[in-house]
Amino acid sequence: MTTFSRLAGKPRLMIGAATAIGIAMAVPMSGIAQQDTANSSVAPVAGAPLSFSSIVKEKLPAVVGIVSTVDAPEGARGAQPQLPPGLGDLFGGPRGPRAPQGPAQAQGSGFIITADGYVVTNNHVIENASGIEVVLEDERRFDATLVGTDPATDIALLKIESDDALPHVEWGSSDDLEIGDWTVAIGNPFGLGGTVTAGILSARSRNINAGPYDDFLQTDAAINRGNSGGPLFNVEGDVVGVNTAIVSPSGGSVGIGFAVPSAVAQRIVADLQEDGTVERGWLGVGIQPVTDEIAEALGLDAAEGTLVSSVTRGSPAEDAGLEPGDVILSLGEEPITGPRELSLAVADLEVGSDATLTILRDGEEQELSVAIGLHPSQSVTEAGDAEPADAGTPRLGVAIAPLDAALRARLGLPEDVNGVAITGVEPDSAAARAGMQPGDVITAASNEEIADLDALRAAVASAAEKDAPLLLRVYRGGNYTFIAVTLGDDAE
Repeated sequence: MTTFSRLAGKPRLMIGAATAIGIAMAVPMSGIAQQDTANSSVAPVAGAPLSFSSIVKEKLPAVVGIVSTVDAPEGARGAQPQLPPGLGDLFGGPRGPRAPQGPAQAQGSGFIITADGYVVTNNHVIENASGIEVVLEDERRFDATLVGTDPATDIALLKIESDDALPHVEWGSSDDLEIGDWTVAIGNPFGLGGTVTAGILSARSRNINAGPYDDFLQTDAAINRGNSGGPLFNVEGDVVGVNTAIVSPSGGSVGIGFAVPSAVAQRIVADLQEDGTVERGWLGVGIQPVTDEIAEALGLDAAEGTLVSSVTRGSPAEDAGLEPGDVILSLGEEPITGPRELSLAVADLEVGSDATLTILRDGEEQELSVAIGLHPSQSVTEAGDAEPADAGTPRLGVAIAPLDAALRARLGLPEDVNGVAITGVEPDSAAARAGMQPGDVITAASNEEIADLDALRAAVASAAEKDAPLLLRVYRGGNYTFIAVTLGDDAE
């Protein structure tokens, strides 16, 4: 069975304590050796580098190992990385026997983007971590502070403090990368720090159903477990992607790896660096493709655009006058060819900005003006909040989203499951300590049904006032379960 998998995790190969938990040595580059063209009838490919050594020498010091410590909740099984909803475990099957209580370590990769110590990695590398350590190629180790995360694109930003200027890399343009161009990956697979692999860009704009904003680069540079969060370079030595996932029937690299494009990652990192959060535009519609059969039924000449199947009450779409049955043809000057294109285009728009939708209704084109709203996925208590609502207010620590049709489909939820979905869990929060996970659906709190964020906030406040644990009813993996969350007074 082919599995899409994230790449952070505990190493399977142990070579002494040092190499097992971080970068302890630089592994020699396995790249393209220079040919003896004088004695060979095969000439080098035009434009192909004979060696990547200059890139490696310059960029390797800025690539780091990430070691995250996760406190196992009561009744937890052996250490496993947290994966976004819909992604299977790398090796599949049961998660093994129950492990003794105590912290577990997982590791991945990252890269330093500023001399003062900002570090980019994947969200799933550090998710639910109670402690994060960054290990440099020269074996220096730093405790890291979590600046912010964006689970939707699996990007996280860390900060380390050093008295000296740190080696760092520069962002490159993933938009200028063409299929067939060389790519170089450097990372920390299986704890073997400083590992370099090379390949070509195999495809662009891949959707692997990992999230609503999938737009991955695909490369055949060897990427394995532990490469998560590491950089993908172009031949100029600039970062064009953040290595995130692989397709693997066996658990190892088969030459199909995926990276978040720098065009996406750089924008997300800038938002996180500014205030620890990411704002996305929101329209508030359920959408589906226009098939040939639907086009014929609607009297369209061709299957184009995306069909509005539902409109969320009180949303920007409702305010703009969108109706079920409308076909969205373009957003501003950008043609819309399907649901994914619309989702990506709306998410990129600035909250509060005005946009023009060209729609087809009853066989006639119309233009509607819409004020882009803030996506309702939000946090009861966000990591990195600059101004907490009230100092000392108990925190639950989950990012939630309403159950619209798209999210129901992604999570595979039955129609009779109602509530709010957890899309992220703040590290070392009350929710994390209770073992709550992305993909959980909170259906009730203190025996009261939960329909929206306000209801959950009220339940948290009520439990805090009574100084009692908050009892949540959660739908997870096809079953309901109760979780008691002990709220703490977190005033940081």
